[in-house]
Amino acid sequence: MARPQLEGSLSRFCHQYLQLEKQLDYPDGHLLRRSDVQEALYESLFAEGAVPFPPPQRYRARVLKELLSRIEKSIHDWEEQGVSDSLMEAFAEVLAVPLPSESEAVQQTDYVTYYLSLLNGDSETREAHQGTPEKTITLLESRGLVASFGTTGLRTWEAALHLGQWLCTVPEIIKGKRILELGAGTGYISVLCAKHLGAARVLASDGSEEVVAGLADASFLNGLQGSDKFAITELFWGRALLGTEEAEWNGGEAIDVVLGSDITYDPRSQPALVGTLGELFDMFPGVRVILSTAERNAETLSSMLDVCKSQGLLVDFIEYPAPAAVEQQGPFYPTGVPIHIVEIRKP
Repeated sequence: MARPQLEGSLSRFCHQYLQLEKQLDYPDGHLLRRSDVQEALYESLFAEGAVPFPPPQRYRARVLKELLSRIEKSIHDWEEQGVSDSLMEAFAEVLAVPLPSESEAVQQTDYVTYYLSLLNGDSETREAHQGTPEKTITLLESRGLVASFGTTGLRTWEAALHLGQWLCTVPEIIKGKRILELGAGTGYISVLCAKHLGAARVLASDGSEEVVAGLADASFLNGLQGSDKFAITELFWGRALLGTEEAEWNGGEAIDVVLGSDITYDPRSQPALVGTLGELFDMFPGVRVILSTAERNAETLSSMLDVCKSQGLLVDFIEYPAPAAVEQQGPFYPTGVPIHIVEIRKP
């Protein structure tokens, strides 16, 4: 089923819904009371087949309940206006199936779809390309859990979303290049580079076996399964990339750009990470290393800078302020914590 192309607050609401945002910016009452708007929301989000990878049942039920309540409150004349039968039926269908408990729901992985506003253009561009599928990334995430051994790779964090936004503004860094992502987690950055930014090849790596297994889902959901452009590997920082069983790491394939997001939050792992970066610099002279990190505390960032300095590496900060929450059109992420993008260089 083709989804209607919505603009303004309606589009923002739809994209927030598919990203499973907790706080949604519902359209104003003057829009919600209109029958055509209600039908467009139904066809875009709640009709059977409208969303290939829909949000979880509890989330759909909560949003539909709130949406119907707001529609009812917006109506001034019940003889001229009303509540969409389609939306009412969709809500009844959700409630007809027993909802999982909150404790059960938090154990599940859910589909999350990120809308790439910087790659989808303005309203005039979208109108000129009407019918062209929106540029999105769909992942399976478990936002209420961390994986075994404490890894946080089961959800996409704000540093990855911010780095992705910046990369969308400088696609020449990625286009035609061979990319290695360290600590890939859900695979957001790797998928972005392979699916939308024209990378020649992307190697998504992580040190968690559980997370690496999940990267296969990311590949499948985004049409990259079986592609020569997308590969997955387990990589442990601080261990030699070249072992005794292989003559060449990565099959002898060179790496042009190394990316990583929110991988410096634990000071205990920083020396191993920088050690791996040092080995990559030695193996691939001229490789670019670009990381993003959310500054949850100043000591952690300072520690990473000190480790780099001790290994003779230079760190350059790239100026790219996060947009205010009200200005974001997708992906959506909190801006209360400073997010830094840095390039690490070997002199």
